[in-house]
Amino acid sequence: KLLKKTLVLKLSGGLGTGMGLDRAKSLLQVTGENSFLDLIAKQVESMKKEFKTNLRFMLMNSFATSEDTLEALSKYPDLGTGSDLEFVQNKAPKVTASDYSPASWEKDPGHEFCPPGHGDLYPAMLGSGTLDKLLKKGFKYMFVSNSDNLG
Repeated sequence: KLLKKTLVLKLSGGLGTGMGLDRAKSLLQVTGENSFLDLIAKQVESMKKEFKTNLRFMLMNSFATSEDTLEALSKYPDLGTGSDLEFVQNKAPKVTASDYSPASWEKDPGHEFCPPGHGDLYPAMLGSGTLDKLLKKGFKYMFVSNSDNLG
């Protein structure tokens, strides 16, 4: 009964640059051919079957991870698509260490911004209209965890 009012939200805005990746950390293969994202999708599908409910799943992506993760999840159409599957967190300008002025990178201006991180969850939900949309659909509970946390 509670699962019908619950959203499973995975935070998937981080790049795996610290691990030598240049795409979403959630796409790192962790077992066999499965990435974190594959295992999450299978976990949600399994819960839907076991509890006979349409458990809602959503991602908070960043401008750097959205395209990769949506492409990877396209093989799991029952999870949703478009704004039913993701919202994108805000962008924050990078600043210089010397005087905190906006950093510039002429070679690739996209590197002048970064995702603000997990603390942006509620402002991004509110600003994107996702929070209002979920509340209007009757959602009251949200399970939030990182996409590289399978627990």
